[in-house]
Amino acid sequence: MRTLLLFFVWCILFVLCWPLALLVLVLASVVWLIALPFRLLGLAVSGTFALIGAILLLPARLLGWRRAAG
Repeated sequence: MRTLLLFFVWCILFVLCWPLALLVLVLASVVWLIALPFRLLGLAVSGTFALIGAILLLPARLLGWRRAAG
C-alpha cells in the first residue's frame, strides 16, 4: 500500500515538475545502493547476536527451561 501511495505521489510530482521527479528517481536509486551494505551488515550483526544468545541459553534449554509465552 505504501509503495502504491509513493508511486502516485511521484506521478503527481512528474506532472508538476518532471526534472525534479527524474532527479528524485535517480537519487532514490543511489541512496538505496549506498544503504545496501549497511542493511547487510545489520543482518549479519543480528544473526551473530542470535547465535550468541542461542549458545548462552543452550544449557538452560537442555535442562528443560522454556521461555514464558508473551
